Amino acid sequence: MTGLTIKRLILSLAITGISLGTSFGTAAAQDAQKLEKDPDVLNFGIISTESSENLRDQWEPFLKEMELATGLRVKPFFSTDYAGIIEAMRFAKVHIAWMGNKAAIEAVDRANAEVFAKLTRKDGSDGYYSYILTNADNSGANSLGDMFKQCGTGLNFGIGDPNSTSGTLVPTYYVFAQNKIDPRSCFKTVRAGSHEANFAAVANKLVDYATNNSEELNRVKANDPALAKKVKVIWTSPAIANDPILYRRDLSPDLKDKIHAFFLSFGHIGTPSEIAKAREILAKMNDGYGPFTDSNNTQLYETRELNLFTKKLAVQNDGGLSDSEKSTKLADLDKQLATLKLLETQTH
Repeated sequence: MTGLTIKRLILSLAITGISLGTSFGTAAAQDAQKLEKDPDVLNFGIISTESSENLRDQWEPFLKEMELATGLRVKPFFSTDYAGIIEAMRFAKVHIAWMGNKAAIEAVDRANAEVFAKLTRKDGSDGYYSYILTNADNSGANSLGDMFKQCGTGLNFGIGDPNSTSGTLVPTYYVFAQNKIDPRSCFKTVRAGSHEANFAAVANKLVDYATNNSEELNRVKANDPALAKKVKVIWTSPAIANDPILYRRDLSPDLKDKIHAFFLSFGHIGTPSEIAKAREILAKMNDGYGPFTDSNNTQLYETRELNLFTKKLAVQNDGGLSDSEKSTKLADLDKQLATLKLLETQTH
């Protein structure tokens, strides 16, 4: 087999979500309910980072434009957690979805989904940031070191949805795993909630610290400046890739082409007035979006890698495992990491 053929094979496996020698959950994806034909109504999964009413107002103009482009009715499907959208996608109740990178991994591995586009910010930036917030009145806490000094003093912590990239995965790795801190030992309680709920909890002193992200902070600054002033950021993550858009892999090629073309052309192609209208719609969504860009499942490599590193650190720090158990688990994780490295090398 030639080098070019190997590269093509690896790229094909990468895009379909199948790894070399290591399963990233594709067996579960095969258990997803199959579409017998294209749906008459496209259900679009949207994670409720804020109230459904607000999100409906933001997304409806965009979904109406999508209806015109595809010739199909497009119906929003709001869920307060990522698991709800992933399961709905798995059982073919949701056909397209916006979600974070960690949740997208679950959708690819379990719900027969694939990434086809990703968001951009209206300022042109290609990423966003995870935060640790505390109340602005907490004068003694301005860094992670200050927070860790308070471990064991009965404080409460707000973490994100288990499938949230910025609310759970990124802070779990960079804030806790790398510092060998177990949040459930450090804090009296660790409560999971949406970005909106965690922001309000910190602002109103219901929790002492919480995860959040730059999207939510920018949104609150724009919509409720007084509330935004009640919190401060004590930690900022490295940049996180913008959220992907996914559709079911078993939609017909013709319908996927229509959807793909709509996303990549919206705000890019048309008369000056059409482009201006599209960009105005995007700018009013969440904290302000720009036109979408092309993407695929390779966007998820970095998050997969981060997830595996987090699991490695958890195994290494698990005092309940024997040396042989640790060795077996770490060998398996290292094998998965090696597969990812190979895929990354061959697809760049």
